[in-house]
Amino acid sequence: MGRRVGHDGEVGDFVIRVLAVVAAFFLLPAVPAVAAADDDRMEKLFTFRDARITESSGLAVSPTHDGVYYTHNDSSATPTFYAVDGQGRTRATFQLRGAQARDWEAMAASRDPATGRGVLWFADIGDNLDGAWPDVSVYKVMEPATLADATLPAVRYRFRYADGARNAEGLMVHPKTGRLYVVSKEFAGSVYAAPKRLRADRVNVLRKVAGAPLMATDAAYAPDGSSYIVRTYFSATLFRPDGQTIAKVTMPELEQAESIAYTPDGKSLLTGTEGARSPVYRVPIPQDSTPTPTPTPSPAKAEDDKESAAAEDSAGGGGLTGTDILIWLAAAAAAIGVITFLARRTR
Repeated sequence: MGRRVGHDGEVGDFVIRVLAVVAAFFLLPAVPAVAAADDDRMEKLFTFRDARITESSGLAVSPTHDGVYYTHNDSSATPTFYAVDGQGRTRATFQLRGAQARDWEAMAASRDPATGRGVLWFADIGDNLDGAWPDVSVYKVMEPATLADATLPAVRYRFRYADGARNAEGLMVHPKTGRLYVVSKEFAGSVYAAPKRLRADRVNVLRKVAGAPLMATDAAYAPDGSSYIVRTYFSATLFRPDGQTIAKVTMPELEQAESIAYTPDGKSLLTGTEGARSPVYRVPIPQDSTPTPTPTPSPAKAEDDKESAAAEDSAGGGGLTGTDILIWLAAAAAAIGVITFLARRTR
C-alpha cells in the first residue's frame, strides 16, 4: 500500500481507497469481458507463518528453486526479503547490500539469458505524495544458489518518469527480452517501459506505453510472454503484449490485495495480501482467456525513445475515457461528501 505519513497521510490514504471503491463501482460495467475463475478451483496455497512478514507487498516464484516463493514487506528499516516454501515456512532470510527500503512495493523474477541463473528485482517505487522523491529505484539481485540466510550484493537502477512523478506499485519483467515495466497506481494508471539497456551510472527514463486499470497494486508477465496481468484491490485484468484487454479475472476476497504472480506453467495466478499470517491463493486462469504465445515482445514494441514516445500517443488498454472521467468525477464528489461528514464526526 505504501508507507503512511502521520495523520494527514492516513486520511489521504483513506480518501484514495474510498474513492477507488466508489469509482470502481461506477466503472465496473464498462469492462468488456469477465473471465470468472471457477470458485471451486481457487485454493489457499499457503499462509505466511513468519511473524516478521506483516506487510507482504511483493510476490514472485523462484526461477530455479522448485516450490520456493519470495516476498518482502511494504516498508522496513532494512532491505529484506524472504524465501518461503509451499507450506508458508521461511527457508531463508536475505539482506540486500547497497540498497535502501524507502517504500518497497513490488518484486519480479526472471532468468539471466546468458547463464540461466535466477534474477530477482525489487521495486522501491512507492510515492504516496506523487513527487516526494526526485527518482525511484529498482534493485537487481542474482538469486542465491543456496537457501540460507545471507547478505547479497544489489545493483541499483534509478528511474524517473518522462511525464512527471507517479506513485506505483507494479513491476514486471518480460521473460524473453528482460525489459522492465512499471505500472502506476492512479485513477488513470499507465504501464511504463524502462529503456532496453539499463544504466547504473545515471537516471533511466520510464516512458508510458499503455494504459492500466484503476489503482493497480501489482503486475506480472506470463512465463511465455503471451500476456501480462495487472492486479487491483478488486480484481485482476489480463492484457495482450500490445496493451489490448483480454478479460478480467475474478480474484478471492482479500483484506488488502497487494501482490500477483504467475505459476511457472502460466496456467494460474498467485495473489496475496498484507497483514500478519496473510494467505496466498492460487487462481486458475480460464482456458479461453489464455492467449497463445506470439513473437510480438512487449507493450513497448519500440526499442528506442522515439518509438516509445509514439507508443504513448497510441496506447489504449486500461486507461479512462472522457465518459469514464465524468462518471468518476460524479462518484468522487459523492465520496468526498461522505468522507467530509465522517471526518467531522471523528474529530
